Amino acid sequence: MSDRERIMESLVRFIASVVLHNHAVAQQLGLGPTDSQFMTLLDVHGPLTPGRLAELSGLTSGTVTGVIDRLEKAGFVRRDRDTEDRRKVIVRRDTTAVEQRMHPAYAEHGQSVQKLLDRRSPEELAVIAAFLRDLNA
Repeated sequence: MSDRERIMESLVRFIASVVLHNHAVAQQLGLGPTDSQFMTLLDVHGPLTPGRLAELSGLTSGTVTGVIDRLEKAGFVRRDRDTEDRRKVIVRRDTTAVEQRMHPAYAEHGQSVQKLLDRRSPEELAVIAAFLRDLNA
């Protein structure tokens, strides 16, 4: 097996493990997998309108409303009126709930990744960072 094939196989395994871990955390927090993905979208992009959440997730506006309702009921997000356009609603993560309930569920996984990164040289970290940047582009 070539290095390229090993990398592809490792990426598939990594993605699968992340998805399964996210599902487990979501279940532990009383959320569904889509709810968890919305939290990730809000983490990556910051506050978003429901319309933008629909665009990013590929879900219908009705489904997005249901997900936001569940997340709001669970205390993970809040809906605020846009200060510039009061007709718009902005969905924001509730930082306190995220820090108190969500971060601990991911702490062990984050520490494991940090330990792996600590074993890499600055040059290796630069290559990994460039690869991930290109992968996410």
